[in-house]
Parts: sequence; structure tokens; C-alpha cells
Amino acid sequence: MSVSQTPHPFGAHTTASEVIDGVDLHGRRAVVTGASSGIGVETARALAAAGADVTLAVRSTDAGARVAARLEAELPAGSGRLSVKRLDLADRSTVGAFVADWSGPLHILVNNAGVMALPELRRTPDGRETQFGVNHLGHFALAVGLRPSLAAAEGARVVSVASIGHLFSPVVFDDLDYRFRPYDPWTSYGQSKTANVLFAVGAAERWADDGITANALMPGNIADTSLARHMDPEQLAGFIDTTGLVLPPGKTVEQGAATSVLVAASPTVEGVTGRYFEDCAPSRTVTERADAVAGVAPYALDLANAERLWAVSDALVR
Repeated sequence: MSVSQTPHPFGAHTTASEVIDGVDLHGRRAVVTGASSGIGVETARALAAAGADVTLAVRSTDAGARVAARLEAELPAGSGRLSVKRLDLADRSTVGAFVADWSGPLHILVNNAGVMALPELRRTPDGRETQFGVNHLGHFALAVGLRPSLAAAEGARVVSVASIGHLFSPVVFDDLDYRFRPYDPWTSYGQSKTANVLFAVGAAERWADDGITANALMPGNIADTSLARHMDPEQLAGFIDTTGLVLPPGKTVEQGAATSVLVAASPTVEGVTGRYFEDCAPSRTVTERADAVAGVAPYALDLANAERLWAVSDALVR
């Protein structure tokens, strides 16, 4: 599906509020995971400002309640309602409980939460490597569980927040959980972010008949988030030397949420599905990691990879 050719001023410096300006989401319902910090907060703010009723799906409901109270005090009159529900993507029981508790249509699902560069190998309660388990499998189980509600919305959008970090690694199907190779924080993160893109490709293919679109995105290089909470200052300082990847220019949190909001709600991408966006536009394909500050790897858009990942993921979350 090609992207609308309607001219718009969106780009690397666009903010979420600029993207949502003039968009009416009254009567729509949205879920934003990881909405207690960073771009999740700004994504929730923008969607609610446009009139959507937004559920903040968070590990800590206390933190979520504080964010909801702050946003309610700041949002203009006529904004959508905010609610908070617990969701720990590492714990499939909370994913199941969230799905079971949801009723009625869901128009927008923003799979935003994530962890990055855990310094040591950790596993979820069901034995999965944590970055893959949280960033991909938890969101996969959530989206699949909510599919009937997404289909009921008759035009739902699923947003998968990925990263340029997907260039660190494809999905290594023969060793998803680092049981044979030495653990590395960055290839593990990269594998999980590639999985986020492949999920969007797979969902776009499988759910088109339900009127559901699914796209992935790179929010940008945003320092002011909790994503890097597991990294010490030395690790952050040596990022380029460690990974061999040059960081793109920095963004504010408001700019970082813009592409999520564009994919979630902008009429300029109506009907677009199975794509990877950055800086509020479809990304170009790159064929190697060296010197790349943008772009998407072919392995992350490959339909055969997406189908294989879907089958593996479905088996793992059952």
C-alpha cells in the first residue's frame, strides 16, 4: 500500500502535538503500553488531546496514576478520558488478564513499552531471554489476544515501536534465547527490535481482512526516556565504539512521539500497512549497518521471516 501523496509539513523535528493537530478521535479507544514515561506519555497525551479515550497499560499502576493525573490537569477541555491498567509484558498472566478485562472495540493499539541493553542475560518467568520476551513476545500475545476487539473497530491501527537498533541483528531463529551463543546486550536488543518490525509485517498480511493496519517505526534518538535505565554512564559513553552504529541526531520526547502518533492517527497514512517509518515518513532500505543513521534492513521486512516468526511466537505464547 503506498503512502498518501498529500503534502504535509511533518519531518524529523515535528512534535506529536503538531501531528495530531486537527485530527478528531472522539469515540475512539486507544491502548498505549509503557505510558508511564518517555514517549509513551507524550503519545497518550496527543491521542487524548484529540478526543480518544486512552488506557495507559503500565507495570506500575501507581506510576501510571500519577501520569494520568498530571495529563488530566494539562489536557484541554473536551479531551478523551484516561484510565490505567496493569500490564507487565514479562509476565504472561498479566497480559492474559488485560485481554480478558477488555471489552468492546479497540481502535488504536500502540505497542510502545520496552527494555534496552540489559547488561547481563536475564530470563522472563517462562524462560525467554528478557529483551525478546518483553519487547516482542509480550506485545505479540497482547495484540493477538486483542485482535477481536481490533477487528470490531472496523479500521483499527496497530503501532509497533521498533528502533534503528534492529540493525544490530536479525532474528536468530535457531537461538532466540542465547542458550548456545554468548549473550550480548546489543544483538539481543537488535533481535527484539527486528521482531517488532516483522510483527507489523505479519499482522498486516494476516489481519487485512479485519480492516486492521499495522506498521512499525523508529521514534528517534531520545535521551530523556527510561529505556536506557539499565545502562551505566560508561556504557552510554562508549555506545558508538561498542555497537559500531552512529546515532542519529537527538530529539526531544515530544518529537520522539511524533512518528508513533502519525502512524496511530494521522489521515495521511490511512490504509498504509506493513511499513517501517522514521521521522514521520516511510524509511528507505539499507543493505549494511556501517555508517547507517537511518533506514530499515531487508531482513526486517521479509515476509518469509515474518511468517516464521509468527509461527514461532504463536507456539511460545500458548
